Amino acid sequence: MSAEISLSQALEKFLKSSKLGNNILALQIEDVWEKLMGKTIARYTDRIHIVNRTLFIHTSVAPLRTELLYQKAQIIARVNEEMGENLIGEVVIQ
Repeated sequence: MSAEISLSQALEKFLKSSKLGNNILALQIEDVWEKLMGKTIARYTDRIHIVNRTLFIHTSVAPLRTELLYQKAQIIARVNEEMGENLIGEVVIQ
């Protein structure tokens, strides 16, 4: 007896097990980044990517980097709440 799964379930399973899935998650987070963090932070955030449940945030603005370091726990909570699941376990500011 074979177990049947829907196309969406198969796609979700594939994305969770591939690097492509992390890129898609990062794009989804970028889409809501301004809503989560505000216009100023969003404007000076250069890039966001995810590797193994770690959210990497890139900025060339030193004062913003310092501010984001203090907000790591809030960033994790906001992103996970917005995405509807516990996707991010760590934040690295670069």
